[in-house]
Amino acid sequence: MTLYKAPLDDQRFALFDVIGAEAILTKLQGGDGHTRDLLDAVLEEAGKLSEQVLAPTNAPGDEEGCHFDKATRSVTTPKGFKEAFRQFSDGGWAGLTMSEEFGGQALPSVMGVATTEMFQSGNLSWSLYPLLSEGACHALELHGTDEQKQSYLKPIVAGRWTGTMCLTEPQAGSDLGLLKTRAEPGANGSYKITGTKIFISAGDHDLAENIIHLVLARLPDAPAGSRGISMFIVPKFKLKADGTPGERNNVYPGAIEHKMGIRGSATCVMNFDDAEGYLIGEPHKGLAAMFTMMNAARLSVGVQGLALAERALQNSANYARERLQSRSLSGPKFPDKPADNLLVQPDVRRMLLTQRAFVEGSRALLLYAALQTDIEARDADEATRQKAGELLAFLIPIAKGVVTELAQECTKEALQVYGGHGFIVENGVEQFVRDARIITLYEGTTGIQAADLLGRKILQLKGVGLQHFLGEIGAFCKQNAQDEALRPYIGPLGALAKEWGELTLKLAQRIQSNPEELGAAANDYLYYSGYITLAYFWARAVAAVEKSSQQAAFKQAKRDTAAFYFARILPRTHMHKAAVEAGVATLPAIA
Repeated sequence: MTLYKAPLDDQRFALFDVIGAEAILTKLQGGDGHTRDLLDAVLEEAGKLSEQVLAPTNAPGDEEGCHFDKATRSVTTPKGFKEAFRQFSDGGWAGLTMSEEFGGQALPSVMGVATTEMFQSGNLSWSLYPLLSEGACHALELHGTDEQKQSYLKPIVAGRWTGTMCLTEPQAGSDLGLLKTRAEPGANGSYKITGTKIFISAGDHDLAENIIHLVLARLPDAPAGSRGISMFIVPKFKLKADGTPGERNNVYPGAIEHKMGIRGSATCVMNFDDAEGYLIGEPHKGLAAMFTMMNAARLSVGVQGLALAERALQNSANYARERLQSRSLSGPKFPDKPADNLLVQPDVRRMLLTQRAFVEGSRALLLYAALQTDIEARDADEATRQKAGELLAFLIPIAKGVVTELAQECTKEALQVYGGHGFIVENGVEQFVRDARIITLYEGTTGIQAADLLGRKILQLKGVGLQHFLGEIGAFCKQNAQDEALRPYIGPLGALAKEWGELTLKLAQRIQSNPEELGAAANDYLYYSGYITLAYFWARAVAAVEKSSQQAAFKQAKRDTAAFYFARILPRTHMHKAAVEAGVATLPAIA
């Protein structure tokens, strides 16, 4: 059984000291009450729910998995999941960031990310059931009619219903232009939805009264490709006149996938057979509406990487402290014991510091990205809102693509600290490795995130988000140029920011001559960008910790980890820069 302790001290430090969330949030429209006292209390309660309710269900839920009854075509979740969901709903967590108009608490999006991290660390599989509901709510709020909002949002926000996003089909993975699900006009403005969707997280379960599927399908007059996709609301149970669940709709799970990880999450094959559905948004504009869900989901998947890496770090660090094995290379450090603990070994410290550097750096990045969501939605100044949106769009592929890849490294290093004991199921750490593997795949693979960053955010949008970010880094370096504590970081960070801009310009010119250069460079460009981004947040952490009221040990750990990151992790940018510059010619055809 693995342990979990909500990392409240570091969350508070990242929120209030590093990114200055309180000062920003209280100046936004409707943010008068979003003070540190309130936000602290929310974090505290989320931590309790994660530690006391969710974390104990993690390993048993993985072992039991979900159950599919072919006769009734229904899914049952692992023991304890339903009670955990009840407590989650009763606590108002399902509507934490949703509008008060629909029964939500209207707290900032950045708090949604902070609390979601803890829920996902507690039990990632369980957290997927309410996660998709949040995206469905945003899509309904932005694109639904007033009647649709009243009918579907309130029960989801209350935690009585959940939502899904149904995109993928057997023949159409990431290329949604290939999807075949049909939508035929029916009675009273409804549509008959027919088709099969696969890999649908929380497609069916026993946690809620109803499940609201948001489904991509084609109308009879739809043009070919992605321009011909519309989005539909398809409830598991049709609504009665009073808005409560009534007759079963003709949508059923055909199977649940047997997966490498996240086994407590029901990943379903969903069959729609003339299921009654309702158009949401404009005809043939469904992909744009679905991207409302996908962008929120991509940020949330980045948080999943952080959540798994945090729990892996906690357990491997605890194991290294307790495990007595061999002696220090420079002589016994615990001469009264039969052996020293693993922490005396430099390579064990390297593995733990790598995890800590990625965990705490990623936390600051993800909270900063979520804060841009709040600024974009509620700042009084239009130019500020636009800048925040452009900055967020630029950071999303880094927050999803890089953070999830670094989580692979963190969970691998955690298992390595355990040695052979890590390979044993009973110790629990191998589950983190299995669970983490999916997060680089769903909501767009790392290659898709890389193509989005370079192809869309840099080339199509002319790098406006990158320009904002480089400007912010430049201002930070100028402001702190004379700070003695920051001297080891300002020089390297400033130089890399300048190089980032120059490399991007040269790469864009090369892609104009040969579009294949985009695919050849995108992955390395994503990593290169990610390592510099984390360097910026580590420099900000050092600046913040010197002014904070944190304990001396906390401050020293931040200084040590920042120094480690700049000395041993940041040089990876040289390798990725060299790979970017090597070009497509180094990727010959394979027979």
